[in-house]
Amino acid sequence: MVKSSYNESLIELLDTLTIQLDRYAAIFIFLFGVVGNVLNIFVLSQRTFHSNSCAWIFLTASVVNLVSILSGLITIMIGSWTTNPTNTIGWICKLRAHLVFSTRTMAPWLIVLATIDRWLLSSIDAIRRRKSTLKNAQRWAAVIITLSILLYAQVFYCYEANLTDAPLSCYDKTVICRYLTDLSFVSITVMIPVVLMILFGLLTIINARESQRRVQSLTRGNHVSGTNRSSRATAGSSQRKPTRRTEQSLLRMLLVQVLVLCILTIPLSLDRFYSTLYKDNGSAMLFIIDTVKEHNLFLKTPSINFLHRFSNNASSP
Repeated sequence: MVKSSYNESLIELLDTLTIQLDRYAAIFIFLFGVVGNVLNIFVLSQRTFHSNSCAWIFLTASVVNLVSILSGLITIMIGSWTTNPTNTIGWICKLRAHLVFSTRTMAPWLIVLATIDRWLLSSIDAIRRRKSTLKNAQRWAAVIITLSILLYAQVFYCYEANLTDAPLSCYDKTVICRYLTDLSFVSITVMIPVVLMILFGLLTIINARESQRRVQSLTRGNHVSGTNRSSRATAGSSQRKPTRRTEQSLLRMLLVQVLVLCILTIPLSLDRFYSTLYKDNGSAMLFIIDTVKEHNLFLKTPSINFLHRFSNNASSP
């Protein structure tokens, strides 16, 4: 009895704090994320990046992240001042849940695609390098977007508004739906992409170091060559410098994004495990988890956008 009263008081306090968090933190994340993604879209849409497969993937990921922020945080901010429409209107609840889950799945898998593209391009094997093309990137991006949409199609059945026996008013209406959504999120949206990012990120670093060793050996060989040959090599090298700097900048942006995604998505998978295993919907801990999850789900996007700007500036000449 005492424990139940304590939980009720704690949840009431947390509910008040959540309203304040929705009013101010969500607005900051919204503005920061929207501005960052719009800047990414503006920069990556320039003619310089039109034929670059990795830049095209970053551009697509920025559009996806922008859709996720607009569809997810607007209703949270509205709910801090008045009734959240997703809590009472069924079709808005279903549509928002599907948009948020599907776009949050697209974004990490697009980064996985970018990581694989950098791995292919950095390989010393010419056959692998030829696979890093804009056409292949567009084809696989279309596959990722289509599968992500289909993966969470069950949300249109599972999610329902006006729920009173769930952590949130707009939530899975059955235990089976909840297990299905949580396991899909933990495995396909978080864990598998993170593992693939780390794997291909490390392979890309290994390829980059191998390429540097090959360049250094070729540079030492060029010093032995004649003056005319050396001058022609220098001229060719100077023409390739802008392209090389662009590739290095994109690689740094990619590695930074992989790091941030790993830091900010692993806690999401852990809280999903907790909320799935412990289905005591009246517990204060589960209330805390679902409250924080709503904000952390979008926090990684503006953080990545900031680090994009930082890493891009740091790598520019």
